[in-house]
Amino acid sequence: MKNEPLPIDAVEGHPAVGAPVRIEYSARHVHLSQADQDVLFGPGYQMKVLKELSQTGQYAYEEKVTIKGSKGEAEARVLGPCRKQTQVELAFSDGFRLGLATPVRISGDLAGSAPCELIGPKGSVELSEGVINDQRHLHASDKEAEALGLKHGDIVSVRVPGETPLTVHDVAVRVHPTFRLNIHLDTDEANAASLSAQGATGEIAAVQKSLVHWKQK
Repeated sequence: MKNEPLPIDAVEGHPAVGAPVRIEYSARHVHLSQADQDVLFGPGYQMKVLKELSQTGQYAYEEKVTIKGSKGEAEARVLGPCRKQTQVELAFSDGFRLGLATPVRISGDLAGSAPCELIGPKGSVELSEGVINDQRHLHASDKEAEALGLKHGDIVSVRVPGETPLTVHDVAVRVHPTFRLNIHLDTDEANAASLSAQGATGEIAAVQKSLVHWKQK
């Protein structure tokens, strides 16, 4: 694993290389806008928190919605709190099974993304856009990023342990005061490494050049 080829744009001697990072993965899920939540579950409905997530102020609800594509349907859990625009996050295998396009996007970058229908207990919503494959990303607080010499918009490679270990590239660094250091993968990526449900601890293998600095969504 230490000798595998790394990106040609890797930064030599970067202090983040070798740093441990917690690896988590998530199944398909949906972030709803308040307006869409009102249609799907009824105005004034109070969502029930199932558990808090690793990122401060974010949580999984007990409630699920049905995602409908041209080839089928699948349930997905709703995550909170509400966002300005509804976002549906699918792995590539989910999109293939449902007949939905899954463009790779940074969370919140939804312009021109794929459409779908969402079905809830009280109604349905036709999304003209909002379906994405969330680009693999690393969360870090301001202090964690500074300690590693990273900044919002950097791109890194991360070694993922498991029964079939691998290295993932083009991991977008996202920095915010409320974030905690970890990397998020989807189920396709986690399955490729044979990760357990508990996740794992990997390490930053390389820091690629800062290709893009996007605005925080």
